Amino acid sequence: MTLNINNKFKKTLIHTFLGLLAGAICTPSFSQTWPNKPVRIIIPFAPGGATDAVARPLAARLQEQFGQAFIIENKVGANGNIGADFVAKSAPDGHTLLIADLGTFTSGPAVFTNTSFDPINDFTQITLLISSPYGLAIHPSLPITTVAELLSYAKNNPAKFNYAMLGAGSASHLAGIELGARAKVAFTFIPYKGGAPALTDVAGGQSQAISIAMLSTYPFVKSGKLRLIAIMGKERLSFLPDIPTVAEAGFPGFVAGQWQGFFGPKGLPKDILEKLRTETIRYLNSPETKKRFADLGGEVTTTSSEELAKFIIDEKNKFDRLVKEHQIKVD
Repeated sequence: MTLNINNKFKKTLIHTFLGLLAGAICTPSFSQTWPNKPVRIIIPFAPGGATDAVARPLAARLQEQFGQAFIIENKVGANGNIGADFVAKSAPDGHTLLIADLGTFTSGPAVFTNTSFDPINDFTQITLLISSPYGLAIHPSLPITTVAELLSYAKNNPAKFNYAMLGAGSASHLAGIELGARAKVAFTFIPYKGGAPALTDVAGGQSQAISIAMLSTYPFVKSGKLRLIAIMGKERLSFLPDIPTVAEAGFPGFVAGQWQGFFGPKGLPKDILEKLRTETIRYLNSPETKKRFADLGGEVTTTSSEELAKFIIDEKNKFDRLVKEHQIKVD
């Protein structure tokens, strides 16, 4: 049997087929043309803190590499939840990204169980960036040079001793709570919206002590605006060999620090993910970048997407145990 198709219909079929073929060949997918407009990197904290210090030079490098603007945008509030929630609800087209720290994805959710996002399932994990131990620092006018002296002073002068923290439920807050609980000292905590305003107030004498990442602390220590009395890492820093760890001061196993990670919304196309991860790791692994962060007490710590997801789960479990052990409640 022969199917008889008139010439007009034949022409229509041919034109339709050729049009579809041309579209498939000539029209690239959205991810193939990325980035085709400015990329926003959301920082969920105030400008000037450790996350800013990591994000801004990275944004400059990505802008240079991809030939499109990478703009840092600080969306502050709720221990980073506002900025993170904004990214979680953004289109997964690679034009809205997030650089956040452990407080937003691990310590915060351990304290506040009603966060508006899932730190694993609502995001695409790109790579871990930098890790840095906390430094325990005070206003230099205080008669304190050791952890023991700090605890004694805080216990005997509660009206004169305020402990700055980066928001209720932050890792900075939990580090102070754990230290106070183990030493049986009730600190008065003062919340701030980011590391920069907290450090500025401690340097100005409005608050007296702070535990925060060395990436943020060390410039204040170096300039004489703060006195560093201990490191909250596993070991002393090579460039500050005379500063002991909190563990050495009578609190074995005490470790607190900060990390920054790079994220996109859930469903970020794989090719965009790989482009971002490849260029980010290339930048971080350069000798100049490693030295710059090492000189501030930071360490380049890159991962695969899967490794970062597992790392966040492990960190969250650690903070869950800490909150339960010390019966931590935040109003």
